[in-house]
Parts: sequence; structure tokens; C-alpha cells
Amino acid sequence: MTQSGNGKIRGDALAGCCGCFGDFFPTSAMTRRQFLAATGAAAGGAVLTHDLVGGAAAGKSRQRPIRLPLRVQPVFNCEIYQRKEATSWRVTGAIQNEREMRDEETRIRHDLDALRKQADFPLEIKPLVTVQTVEQAKAAAAGADFDVQILYAARRNRPVLEALADNDKWNLMFVRHRSGPLYYMYIGAHTHFLRKTRDEFGQPNMTTLDIVVDDPAELLWRLRALYGLKNTLGRRIVAIGAPSGWGEAGRGAPARAAAVFQLDIQTLPYPELGKLIVQARQDTARVNKCQSEADAFMRRRGVSIETSKDFVWKAFLLTDVFRDVLDAAGADALTVGSCMSTIMPMSETTACLPLMLLNDEGYLAFCESDFVVIPSGILLHHISGRPVFFCNPSFPHNGVMTLSHCTAPRRMDGRSDERVRILTHYESDYGAAPKVEMRKGQIITVVDPDFGQKRWMGFEGKIIESPFYPICRTQIDLEIRGDWETLRDETRGFHHMLCYGNYLREMGYAVKKAGLDWLKV
Repeated sequence: MTQSGNGKIRGDALAGCCGCFGDFFPTSAMTRRQFLAATGAAAGGAVLTHDLVGGAAAGKSRQRPIRLPLRVQPVFNCEIYQRKEATSWRVTGAIQNEREMRDEETRIRHDLDALRKQADFPLEIKPLVTVQTVEQAKAAAAGADFDVQILYAARRNRPVLEALADNDKWNLMFVRHRSGPLYYMYIGAHTHFLRKTRDEFGQPNMTTLDIVVDDPAELLWRLRALYGLKNTLGRRIVAIGAPSGWGEAGRGAPARAAAVFQLDIQTLPYPELGKLIVQARQDTARVNKCQSEADAFMRRRGVSIETSKDFVWKAFLLTDVFRDVLDAAGADALTVGSCMSTIMPMSETTACLPLMLLNDEGYLAFCESDFVVIPSGILLHHISGRPVFFCNPSFPHNGVMTLSHCTAPRRMDGRSDERVRILTHYESDYGAAPKVEMRKGQIITVVDPDFGQKRWMGFEGKIIESPFYPICRTQIDLEIRGDWETLRDETRGFHHMLCYGNYLREMGYAVKKAGLDWLKV
């Protein structure tokens, strides 16, 4: 991965995207040469052929979920004013001598150390740099080994602050009111820095949302949002079958996902997947291993089997094949297109249970290859640190709506397993699909992306029931904790994404940093 000019991470190649955005690939007619071109072989990208993938299972270590740490560079802007008689020689704010400046540096380091210890995501904080001049500020801002710069802005020296913020990274400003010596920029951040003493905003890469007063916890949730965004931008994901998008307006979804989030979409055509499944079934030791794992799973507490056990063990074999695909691609995310028809005859089960198992292991695994909603799932997963549920919405009414799908993670809080019934996939009455009994009373974040990747909407919900309607197997009735009529009228796109917990602040901040609008209901 490399840095783009706007401080975002992008993939070095968008392999697998060209020429496939409108509809599914005609995979049955795709030649080997076309497949190699689509997966980026000509440019040195991952070649997802069955020969390479087969080798991945032969004793090599597995590709683990990828978590790129967020690297933070703190910078303290302060200078000591010299007394001059009969004139205004200092500007509003504390820290008036060298000892006080050194004390403040110590205070900042202490705050940052506490921040790092509190972070529930990989966070690297570089040594504090103190700058007093424009030249020092330019040198600090030119560093390439950080993602976010925190400006501790004690002084009114606008040229220094502007030089610090003149970079292609993300920037935050921290000022003190009561948490220590008062910073001048507590007074001037809005008027002097953001608005340049005008009514209009004039700082190109910072807004009022990037200013934090006193509270390091306010820094922490913003850093969590940026960590999630860093781990979304440029993310490699394997599209089994082909990348696509739901509905008429979703036909260009993979192109938009690549443009907005720089997703590196690698394609594995179904004929190649079929070869991998045949190869796996011919490996007696591997079949025995998967049958043993399936038997152990079916005996677990909280698991109820209400479909053929043959479907279950074949789902474990398909899961192992999917792991091979991830290994070959060097990826931790995949999605399965045409999963309700194409994959069933070749796997003799469904992808529903394998997707659950992969999500519970910390990977990202989606059905339907719907790149309208997949970017929101990647972002919400990395912000929350938890699995996400890709689901169908219903019509909001009287503050209630239903969300459902035939696959869902079981480990929704990232640690413990919810009770699950393994049934058939609803529409086909075939295979193995989980009905995860999600926790009643659980607060959740729900995200609704639009087709055009222009505005996402989010709201907080509370699970009130895990019913069993004649719809997709995992289903929840939820209370909409907000203006449900606005939600009804402003819903766009189709599929929704949810996770346990409330991460609306982080999602809204990250979505805006990605250049999209955000509506919180």
C-alpha cells in the first residue's frame, strides 16, 4: 500500500475491477488469459488459480486478519515571549517561561501514554516534537511515517500552525481550557485558524470536528475512527464469482467503491473455485479434518442442528477452501456473488455457514458481492473491532423495523458466542444457514449506504426480539432509537450493515473524512 495525495491509503493496483462493474462477469465463458488479467497477474498482483491456492493448504501458515496500526505524530507549538517595556509583548495564554514549557511537554507525554494504554485498537504514538518556527513546522509536517498529526496549539502563531497542517495526512488540534495551562488557540482556533479572521472557513483540510478541548477521550474516539478508515482505504477483498452491486442503481457499485475507498478487488471466477473444491475433496486427510471440526462444532453448547449433518461438514470443507483463497490473495476479506445458485451445485451446501465461521475468526466475509454496502461493513468492522451483520431491511413503522439475512456472525461482541440454530438456507431450503439468536436489549449501530456512495445514514437501534418469520434465517426486530419517520423517508440503497454497540460518532467522522455526507437519525 502507498500514500495518496490526500493522506489516504490506496491499493497499488485495483486488480480485478476493470470492465466488470456493471454486471457479473460471464464467468462460464471467461478464459484463463482473461482471468489472469482480471486478477492483476500482468501487473504482478495475486494470481488466484487453483494450483497456487492448493499449495496454501499444504502446511503453510494461514493469512491472519490484517490490522494496520494508526501512527500518530504529536507536535507542540509553543514559544516563550520576551518582555518589552511599554508595549504589548505577549499574547493571551499561559506558559510564560522555559520551565513551564518543559512541564507542559511532560504533561502532554503523560496524556499520550494514557491514551495509548486506553486504546482498544493498534495505536502507535511517536515522540513529541516541539516547534516554534515555520521552518521547524515544515520539517515536522514533512515526515512520512505517520498517519495523523495532533497539534497541541498553545500559541497564536498562525503561520506555524498552517505549516504544520499543510500536509497530506489527517490533522487534529488539541487545546487546553481547564486541563492544564490555558492555550491561546482555545480562544482562536475557530476565528484565527479555521476562518482566517473571516466569516468563511479557510483551512482546507480541517474542520470544527477536528478541534478537541481538554478531553483526551475526545481524541481517542476520533483516532478510532481514523484507524477504521485507514484499514478500509485500499483494503484487498476477493470477489468470488465477480464484484457487483444490488439493484439497478447498484450496477456501478464496484467502480464507485474502488474510486471512493480505493478497494483492491481481486476476482476468483467460479470455475476456479470449482477446481479448488474438487481438489479439497480428493484430499482424504483434509476431508477427515473438516468432518472432525464439524462434529466438534455440532456438539458445542448453544448450537442446534436442524439440517443435514452432511451439509454441515461440507460447509466446513468450503470454509477451508475459502481460507485458501484468502491465503493466495494475501487478503482477509472475501465476498461471494450469486451465492444462492452458483455455489450450491459445486459445494453441495451453501456459503451461509462458512461466512459465519470466517467472520467469527476475525475475517470479513460477505454474501452477494454487493459493493454498495460492503465498504460500510469494512469500515464499521475496523472501527468497532467486532464482526458486522450484512442484512436486508424492512419498512420502518411505529419506531420498529426488521433486519434479516441467511448468514450472520455468531460472535457479535467479538468475544462470546450467541446461541445459533443451523437450518437450511430459506429460499432454497438447502444447505446450512445460521439463525443467530442476537441478544435482546443489545444496542446496535445500523448503517444504510446510498447507491451512489454520496451519503450514508446511520442510527442507533435496540434489539427487542429475535423472531422466526418466513424470511431469511437470522432476523431481529429492533427499536429505532431516533426519529423513525426521518429514517423511513431518508432510506436509500438497500442492504444495511450493523454491529453491536454505538459507533455513530466514529462512523460519521470517518465517512466525512472519506468525502461523503453523513446523516445521523
